[in-house]
Parts: sequence; C-alpha cells; structure tokens
Amino acid sequence: MYLIGLTGGIASGKSTIAARLAEHGAVVIDADVLSREAVEQGTPGLAAIAERFGADVIGPDGALDRAALGSIVFADDQARAELNAIVHPEVKRRSQARITEASSDAGAVVVYDVPLLVETGRADEFDLVVVAAAPEGERARRLVDLRGLDRGEAERRIAAQATEEQRAAVADVVIDTAGSLEHTLSQVDAVWHRAAAAAVPAPDRHDGA
Repeated sequence: MYLIGLTGGIASGKSTIAARLAEHGAVVIDADVLSREAVEQGTPGLAAIAERFGADVIGPDGALDRAALGSIVFADDQARAELNAIVHPEVKRRSQARITEASSDAGAVVVYDVPLLVETGRADEFDLVVVAAAPEGERARRLVDLRGLDRGEAERRIAAQATEEQRAAVADVVIDTAGSLEHTLSQVDAVWHRAAAAAVPAPDRHDGA
C-alpha cells in the first residue's frame, strides 16, 4: 500500500485532485466526510458540541447547524480548538480503520484527503504529502463565487487555517490549482504515476534457497 496525504486550504482545489486520483483507481478517504459522521445525530460528538456551544448550534431537526457553529469557531481560536478536541480523535479513529481496511490490498494507492494535516501534525504518517495550492485571493474569490460566502467571512476562514508557507514546508509535491483545469489535472496525473509505480508490491522470490 502507498499512502498519500492530500491537504490544502479551504477552496484550494483538493476535491478536484482527489476526484482525479479516484478516477485513476486510488482509494480516497475524505476527512470531511468522517468529520460529518462523527457528529451525526445520536453520536457522542454531537452531544458534546451541544453541551459546549449551546442549543443554538442544533437545528430544528436535531442535526448540527454547521453555519451557526462555523460563525462561532471561525471567529474564535479557543472555540475552534475546543471543537477540534471533540471531533479530531473520532476522525482519526475512523480514518485509521479505513486505511487499515484498504491496506489489505498490498498494491493499493490510498489517498487521505485531510484539510488540517498540518494543524494536526500528521505529515510524517504518509509516504507522500501532496498540497493543493492557490493564492489566498483566488481562494477567497472561489468561496464568494462558488459557495456564497461574503468576502469577510471567506477571509476569516482562510486565516483560521495554516498558511501556504506552513503547508509547503511539509509538502513532497505542491499542485498549483490557480491555472486551467487541464494544468491541474496534468500535475495530478504525474502524482498518480509516481504513486502507482511505488505501490507495486515487490515480486515473491523463489530461488530455491
């Protein structure tokens, strides 16, 4: 198994990279999906969030109101740290279980798509760390145009994460997503060829010894 850690700031193009790698045959594990599972209705994670942040972050249907919670944690470093302390251990447990399952195929290429790889100090767990990168101004534009955030909220969310320099410091490969889609995909394809070659199990030796 060859394990890739894929990271990047919000609106950096990670999803495009992950989708392309999946097209090639990679097993993609999405930390955002795991984090949603960790706070579904009836989970200890959701109960802990409600206790810490109050009933206002729970919607009428009993599910987490992500917009309400986001407005709190992206404006308050301490609140964000407390949320992470609730969610991250469960996400890590779930991710390790999925990776272990995927490792049953010795030749698998597994991609763990994890936005907070730098913040959680997990870079050394991977065979290859791939960082999606685009200028902050471009990422803010994407958040405004594609996700409907106002400019101030977009900039707050970007500022709440690690910097481009911090991510670059742990990267083995940086994929520039600020250009055309074709340019991004060509870089991803190169990563795939590198990973697929490294993931091929060594042949068994039968030399009669």
